[in-house]
Amino acid sequence: MTEDMNQVEVRTFSENDKVKGTVTKIEEKQVLVSIIGSKLDGIIPISELSSLHVEHASDVVKEGDELELVVTKVEEDALVVSKRKADAEKAWEEMKRRFETGEVFECLVNDVVKGGLVVDLGVRGFVPASLVEDHYVDDFTDYKGKTLSFKIVELDQEKNRLILSHRAVIETEKEQKKKQVLKNISAGQILEGVVQRITNFGAFVDIGGVDGLVHISQLSHKHVSMPSEVVQEGDKVQVKVLSVDLDNERISLSIKETQPGPWTNIEEKAAVDSVLTGVVKRIVSFGAFVEVLPGVEGLVHISQISHKHIGTPHEVLKEGQQVQVKVLDVNEKEQRLSLSIKELEEKEADNHVEYELPEEAKGFQLGEMIGDKLKGLKN
Repeated sequence: MTEDMNQVEVRTFSENDKVKGTVTKIEEKQVLVSIIGSKLDGIIPISELSSLHVEHASDVVKEGDELELVVTKVEEDALVVSKRKADAEKAWEEMKRRFETGEVFECLVNDVVKGGLVVDLGVRGFVPASLVEDHYVDDFTDYKGKTLSFKIVELDQEKNRLILSHRAVIETEKEQKKKQVLKNISAGQILEGVVQRITNFGAFVDIGGVDGLVHISQLSHKHVSMPSEVVQEGDKVQVKVLSVDLDNERISLSIKETQPGPWTNIEEKAAVDSVLTGVVKRIVSFGAFVEVLPGVEGLVHISQISHKHIGTPHEVLKEGQQVQVKVLDVNEKEQRLSLSIKELEEKEADNHVEYELPEEAKGFQLGEMIGDKLKGLKN
């Protein structure tokens, strides 16, 4: 027994030796440990407790903890040791494995610094602000203390550089979800979605993890100049799937197709003999098309424009002109509406000159007058 103890006492230590120690006392700027297998004590400076900045040693260790350590300096009666270096050696091996395999893992966000987030993985890991989310974040304060999933995107042990990304995890998950959604979507389905983005040519709608485009022509039955006239970002909308392109991962949607058409119940909205106010939309050689309801145009045939004879509709009408029309005929099935402008206008009296009989002819019959004329011709 004495021989074994003597061997322990005479053991010598060198810098970079790996040792184990038990925490015996926690002080403000250092931690004292009893080196296992030796009568020497070890001192861990607070800066050597973690790869991260430590305010209080008690935040990292507590009395009785058994730690793996690396000798950084040998003194006469004690060893200066580092928990940070021991953790880092093991951590780098684990980080290399995760980097090579592309493993996704969870980790606590220890701190928020200028430019991103900091995590402790035995070595300091940094998450640049651009790699935290797949959207812009103004303030990262609330991220401290959160547990997020990460993927290592850059590793350089020599430069002590470990870059992590939460965004890469989100994008991978979204891509997988997108493929699954695409498999389950087919033309003709009616789905609920949320307007994500508005452009000049339409609106992108999220239908459960994948965005589809509602072209401006499919937003409404009425004419739309700008998509923002009809929808806003964040709006919940019902859409009909028009087509699915699996190869290019594109989905065409329609809001218009989920809404009653402008011709629905047109026989009630534009009953025969009813008078409506409309706008001349198009003028053609045989008449004019007048919009009487949003998306509903009827034809005023050239013969129904005026009581007067006209060569072309342009003589009387111009595009954009507001007119009153009378409904002559309506057909919902064929989406036809016959209209008339002249039916609402009074027919002007015919211009004619009355023939005034001479004074001497008054009181005679017409036959007598003609007979006298004929006699004159014979003579």
